[in-house]
Amino acid sequence: MKMNINIIPVLCFLLLCSCKNGNASSQSTNETIQDTIKSITLPAIPAMMTAPEQRADFLVKHYWDNVNFADTNYIHHPEVTEQAWADYCDILNHVPLETAQEAMRKTIERTNVDKKVFTYITDLADKYLYDPNSPMRNEEFYIPVLDAMLDSPLLEEIEKVRPKARRELAQKNRIGTKALNFNYTLASGAQGSLYQLQAEYILLFINNPGCHACTETIDALRNAPIINQLLEQKRLTVLSIYPDEELDEWRKHLNEFPQEWINGYDKKFAIKEQQLYDLKAIPTLYLLNKEKTVLLKDATTQAVEEYLLIKSEQ
Repeated sequence: MKMNINIIPVLCFLLLCSCKNGNASSQSTNETIQDTIKSITLPAIPAMMTAPEQRADFLVKHYWDNVNFADTNYIHHPEVTEQAWADYCDILNHVPLETAQEAMRKTIERTNVDKKVFTYITDLADKYLYDPNSPMRNEEFYIPVLDAMLDSPLLEEIEKVRPKARRELAQKNRIGTKALNFNYTLASGAQGSLYQLQAEYILLFINNPGCHACTETIDALRNAPIINQLLEQKRLTVLSIYPDEELDEWRKHLNEFPQEWINGYDKKFAIKEQQLYDLKAIPTLYLLNKEKTVLLKDATTQAVEEYLLIKSEQ
């Protein structure tokens, strides 16, 4: 599924001084708010800020300054607010992670003035940052959203159950942490575990053979020069894991996997039943180092290739 939002190039924000014209200025909640929303008025970046990183930092911190989140009319103009949200999420990629996370949390906190607006904005966060079909999904940007939801005075305790569960799952296997161990079984019946593997890099590929996206990922990895190079050099191990129950289906597709890979299944279904790994998106790729520290989580094949290429050239 593709998002029907055209992301405005970030350089348009960072290198140009133009701002959109709009009528979303702050108003007293006692006034009658007129539905005249046409666009989001972006903050004017100080002229002395000429470096792209300075401009990006200012913009993510002040992006919503001209928006009155008490105005529920924004909900009725997704062509304005959703585009603005998509642009904002894109800009977050151009500042340090801590800056992006703090800015995101403050953005959600500002919507606490009205529950309808709060729900609308957090739903946009779900759509762009959490939905597995979103090309912009980013768990590290989504975690501050969950934190703000859990702290929100607008939500009842029952309404915090889902964000709490998502927050707990998001904490597992985060980039920079050690991946959770699990056992796997080969078609021969031999067994092993993630932690037993010894290689400079381990590419964990959790998949469901036969699914279209899984087949595409297998082909992409099979045809990636850097993947094949590191496999030949014994610097990379690809561990393909099937987490479900239908073993006959898994065995039927075994010949589709490269022989150089380790192809196993989770005999005790620990990955799924114990929620060791987030399986909202299948297939999913995790790149680990030799200490089993997560380098990339829920990554695309392209992201894995780019990371390994950069590292191989250093």
